[in-house]
Amino acid sequence: MNSKGKNNQTIYDHAGGWDALYKHTYIFYHACLADPILQPLFGHEQPGHVEKFTAFTAETFGGPDKFTKEMGGFMHLIDAHRGFNITEEQRQRFVDLYMEAADKAGLPTDKPFRDALKSHVDFGSHVAKQNSNATSESELHPLREVPKWNWNPNEEH
Repeated sequence: MNSKGKNNQTIYDHAGGWDALYKHTYIFYHACLADPILQPLFGHEQPGHVEKFTAFTAETFGGPDKFTKEMGGFMHLIDAHRGFNITEEQRQRFVDLYMEAADKAGLPTDKPFRDALKSHVDFGSHVAKQNSNATSESELHPLREVPKWNWNPNEEH
């Protein structure tokens, strides 16, 4: 799997690194808190949520592995979504707000980046939906580690 683009740059670097992803996540998270469809899932603002979400995204896109090493890793993420019973409407709204936040945060608009960003949030939201509705371990998505995303949205992650 090739995690670097034509100019040997990770998606993380192309996005603008930690600061750009943090800004995107901050805008996205606060949009979720204000959204009538997603607010029931998010509740009230949780300290550290933006940093954890940013760390996960950064690691996924080839940045530092802070989420895995310092924030509980992927199993923490699975546990955090259990029992939320995310609906398809909520999953799709999550994707829409995520992509809108990318525009508002000024993330790159080139097609390869936006395709990677969209495939990332589509995949992740499907995993979260499946895990949130699982009533047994066998119903959980098989992914057990932070996926490493790449420039080819059609490649398996």
